[in-house]
Amino acid sequence: MPQQAFTFDPERLGETIATAKRELRHRIGDYRGAFARAEAAILAQAAEIRAEREAGRSAIPSLDADDVVAGRVDEAVLAQIRRRGACAIHGVFPESTAASWNAEIGDYLARNRFMARLAEAAEDPYFGGLDQGTPQIYGLYWSRPQVLARQDPRLAAACRFLNGLWDAGEEFDPGRLACYADRLRRRPPGSASLGLSPHVDGGSVERWLEANFRDVYRHVFDGRPERFDPFDARSRTRVREVKSPVVCSMFRTFQGWTALTAQRGGAGTLNLIPIADVMSYLLLRALQDDVPDDDLCGARPGRALSVDPHWHAPLLEALTPIPDLAPGDTIWWHCDVVHAVDPEHRGHEDSNVIYIGAAPWCDKNAAYLEEQWRAFASGRTPPDFAADDFEVDFVGRGGPALLTPLGRAQMGASSVSER
Repeated sequence: MPQQAFTFDPERLGETIATAKRELRHRIGDYRGAFARAEAAILAQAAEIRAEREAGRSAIPSLDADDVVAGRVDEAVLAQIRRRGACAIHGVFPESTAASWNAEIGDYLARNRFMARLAEAAEDPYFGGLDQGTPQIYGLYWSRPQVLARQDPRLAAACRFLNGLWDAGEEFDPGRLACYADRLRRRPPGSASLGLSPHVDGGSVERWLEANFRDVYRHVFDGRPERFDPFDARSRTRVREVKSPVVCSMFRTFQGWTALTAQRGGAGTLNLIPIADVMSYLLLRALQDDVPDDDLCGARPGRALSVDPHWHAPLLEALTPIPDLAPGDTIWWHCDVVHAVDPEHRGHEDSNVIYIGAAPWCDKNAAYLEEQWRAFASGRTPPDFAADDFEVDFVGRGGPALLTPLGRAQMGASSVSER
């Protein structure tokens, strides 16, 4: 059965937040001093990142996929990834394969008259206000390239590598993968952003209100932010999010993009604040005296957790472009890491990616896979997303027959009916 969602009384949300803040301040004790220490540590990292960016270097580590597959990544690089909470892995797929997939997806869209269907579709609330004539996020999940990319052995090796950076304990099996089917992004030159300002996915107000989230961040809420380890998996797979068509219900160790076209800074691509333990700053910032009692620095239920210039301006100075990616390269960021997209695409080519994250096998993810499999088998939208079901009758859609043994295992095919 899927994990129970976190619920609250919307009419009393302000009161609930105020009560939670009183509880957490009491638990922390010197919440001002705890924040001062967290702020100093995080902003010192932000200054390092800004200095590297200004010197023309990337603070985000880059690896070669061959080294990841062969298990020959240096300990110093592993430590840097854990500190920065992000890395680029180059050469996961051949450039020719990525280019072929990009062309096939374009044909898939055209052949099935996606734009005409989109004009009649309900608006996805996460990306509200987007001109339906020029989408950037495509609610498509089952094109052949997406299915093939998710089950590729080299991508699987990258995901196992990323899962292995965590202290999994009894929370998950880092070597066994679960496939989270996500969407496509196709951004043309000259386009303005669809509003993806700096944010963190996977929970907003719940991080302060829900018991398992509090356990994830127990050291922060015990007034010892320096002890917080973002790669400690304790309670991560048991957190309960607000049910929303814009909130991921699976646990991902890292979110990820697979580049189908070249990705360049300023050309419509991703930006990160590559600080893995940034949540210590964000959580304690909301408990300070200048924030209204019924507010958590603007966090809203059922949405991404925004990083707001009004409350977090010094942190935003560390926002930095990802390393340049060629088609077939990938970028990965820890589930707590702040990310955004370029507000303008000033490049000359489309910026196209497949969203593929790293999700390990755990009870939470296995429960989601049961519903996702049924959607996959019939071409419907996966359970986390707005149920537009575009692909049910699409020509060229990937189905169960396309899966390899690895693909079937990642989709949980052995535990659900294929009828």
